Amino acid sequence: MTVGERPMNLRRLSLRLAGIRAGTDDDKLAAGFLLAATIVALVWANVGDSYESFWHTPLTVRIGDYGIGLDLKHWVNDALMTLFFFVVGLEVKRELTIGELTDRTRAAVPLTAAIAGLAMPAALYLMLNPSGEAAGAWGVVVSTDTAFVLGALALVGPRCPARLRVFLLTLAVADDIGALAIIAFFYTDELRLGYLLPGAVGLLLILQFRRLEVWRGIAYFIVAAGTWVAFYESGVHPTLAGVLIALILPVYPPRRSEVERAGELTRAFRQSPNPDYARAAQLGVLRAVSVNERLLRFYQPYTAFLVVPIFALANAGVVVTGRTVSDAIRSPITWGIILGLVVGKLAGITVATAVFSRLRPGSLPPGLTLSQISGGAALAGIGFTISLFIVDLAIESPEAANDARLGVLVAAVLATGLGWALFRLSDRRGSPHNVAGSVLLRPVDADRDHLRGPDDAPLTLVEYGDFECPFCSKATGSIREVHAHFGDQLRYVFRHLPIDEVHPHARFAAEAVEAAAAQGRFWEMHDHLFANSDALSEDEIYEHAAQLGLDTEQFAEDLRLGHHRHRVEDDDLDAESSDVRRTPTFYLGATGSDLTLHTGPFDAATLIRKLEDARDR
Repeated sequence: MTVGERPMNLRRLSLRLAGIRAGTDDDKLAAGFLLAATIVALVWANVGDSYESFWHTPLTVRIGDYGIGLDLKHWVNDALMTLFFFVVGLEVKRELTIGELTDRTRAAVPLTAAIAGLAMPAALYLMLNPSGEAAGAWGVVVSTDTAFVLGALALVGPRCPARLRVFLLTLAVADDIGALAIIAFFYTDELRLGYLLPGAVGLLLILQFRRLEVWRGIAYFIVAAGTWVAFYESGVHPTLAGVLIALILPVYPPRRSEVERAGELTRAFRQSPNPDYARAAQLGVLRAVSVNERLLRFYQPYTAFLVVPIFALANAGVVVTGRTVSDAIRSPITWGIILGLVVGKLAGITVATAVFSRLRPGSLPPGLTLSQISGGAALAGIGFTISLFIVDLAIESPEAANDARLGVLVAAVLATGLGWALFRLSDRRGSPHNVAGSVLLRPVDADRDHLRGPDDAPLTLVEYGDFECPFCSKATGSIREVHAHFGDQLRYVFRHLPIDEVHPHARFAAEAVEAAAAQGRFWEMHDHLFANSDALSEDEIYEHAAQLGLDTEQFAEDLRLGHHRHRVEDDDLDAESSDVRRTPTFYLGATGSDLTLHTGPFDAATLIRKLEDARDR
């Protein structure tokens, strides 16, 4: 692989949620596990009677005189799924604290779309099921299965889905918040307040453990298990205990002093290995990384590849016979679910986005079109996991539950097919330059971009670069010659394209330059880092900042809190949406007109000739 070229397998979207859902390969694999479990459940349920008899096998866990007796299906739904909701809670807490939902501007459109995507499906469902037990199942149509949606997007989505993927991930977090609130407030059995007191005590103990820096997992497990039992006995669905525990666990960016302290303790252990130093080094590392991110990193694979597939195996076993299909076709529950998930999600998300973007022009980022959003909105109709979960909570009749489950499965198939069709239509109608990247996607904006040269210069040269790329370092000499040739006739713009797979320090360096820009020193830091492109470790970058006379405390705090992470990500996503994979990549042309992609050598003579041609035209 050539240095300066982005690999086709992109595994670097740090958002998604939670920085865990980072690559399309993982999305496909998780969706594949879930799909395989669903198919096995369908086959198993329609071959003999062993499916129902197995999942209704009673199992009692008893300690002394107290015991809880459930069948295997409800142990999965009530106990095992607590881990799933715990991970969901961790993701929600992270996004609200340091993730996408902290930036109101970026989150405004997907949040609005998520609210409409919750309300519209429920309204359509209730149109067909206005009363009775069926009306209580309106929550089945409100949620989106993130794993299935991301897997489907990877398989049937547009060629450059980066912006849409971020949109759907942010929407999914808001969707999760809504679904959790609906389960808590609308699907709680008879409430027994006396049991909520020990549940609250358990939550307070976990909070106290965190403050006392108790790191033993067994202590958390015992208290969490007791809290789960208290919630179970209270009538509140016990999986919500997992959510609440997740929400009280802290999440924060690592503090530089803690990271340095962890390094010192590790070196001390290396020099003198003994139990005391081992314990100190372990605690030092644990303190440096928040509990939220450590647990999320640890448990998310288990939920994606084990818990959710087991849940599907226990709940997706729909009996499909001529009679059950006939009953489902005549059932308003089935049609209400299909209408809500397939039509309601598509209409709610698309219309809300269209209205919001019309009221606030420019609210949609470059490269994300309404036609792409409509395809993503269609995929959001894959409810599956939480939809099947709520079926079990809302419907007691086995026949009605079978109709509902069949509706969820049919809706998932229809939503995937509809999404595929809308994406293909979008690709045919889309602007060719948005796909090929032949024209600069985001116009130069003096309020946003970093310009070298006057804003009203007649010529513009834009570079997507990487501070650790040797070709970009070489290109800086060419840029100086080009600027010297044109003088005030040229404005030069630098945008970020860190290639993480090849250059591990490039993203941090990009954020560091933006932190310097906050102190009015962008170009000084830009030039300094390119002059020292072989010395871009975190410690070396802090030394560079000190050499330039920056306020190092503010500089370090801006980097720790990620104040400029979104700025770098936006440039990165713009490049990916344009299918730009190499650094340096140049766009050039006359100011005020479309800037076109430069192909070929980037020596000074070539760039000067291309710019002169653009000026003559």
